[in-house]
Formats: sequence, C-alpha cells, structure tokens
Amino acid sequence: MPTFANSRFGRLDQLAIGLSGLCAIHCMATAVAVVLLSSAASLLTAPIVHEVGLSIAMVLGAVALGHGAMRHGMLLPVAVGSIGLGVMAGAMTLDHGIMETAYTIAGVSILAFGHELNRRSFW
Repeated sequence: MPTFANSRFGRLDQLAIGLSGLCAIHCMATAVAVVLLSSAASLLTAPIVHEVGLSIAMVLGAVALGHGAMRHGMLLPVAVGSIGLGVMAGAMTLDHGIMETAYTIAGVSILAFGHELNRRSFW
C-alpha cells in the first residue's frame, strides 16, 4: 500500500514546495534585474505575475494542506502555510524593492515549511 507522502496529494505538497522555490528565485531574479536592467525588469515586476503566482499558491495550499489536515488531523501545517500565504499577500502591498523581496521570500519559505510539515505528518 503506497504511503500518503508518495500519493497524488503528497505530490501536491512537493509541487507546492517547488513552486515556493521558484517564487524565491523569481524574487531574487527580479531584484537583480531591476538593478541591472531597469527597462527589461518591468516584465518581471508586472502585477499580474504576482497576482497569478499568489492565486496558484493559494489553490495549491488549500488543496494540499486542507486534504492533509483531513487525512492526518493535524492543523499545524495549515496554520503555518496560512501564515506564509498571509506574509506573501502582505508583501504584494509593498513597493517593489528590498523589503518587498525580503517579505516575499520569508512568506514562500514559511509556506514551503508548512507543506513540508504536512508531508511529514504522514510518515
């Protein structure tokens, strides 16, 4: 019998962790691009990129963390993931710059930690 960590929903946590990593890379790349290529960086800093990314993170979080909570009964992963999403959403209200990047990276790191807690809760 396959374990939950290897099941379809366990893979969603792994996908969400990977997406968090891509988000962190995007934030750092955007900061470097703003410094080096101000005119080209407008593509990476477009509000739609952040809105779509946050929407995808919220859907993945709701499905993976919510299903995990229903399966293993632990709410800590959901709480940690929700805090991460909140920090990410709060970062979207800041002007582009070092503080927005720092808050976004903190948010995706917290969210990824929530997904990791969720994934480990099935072992």
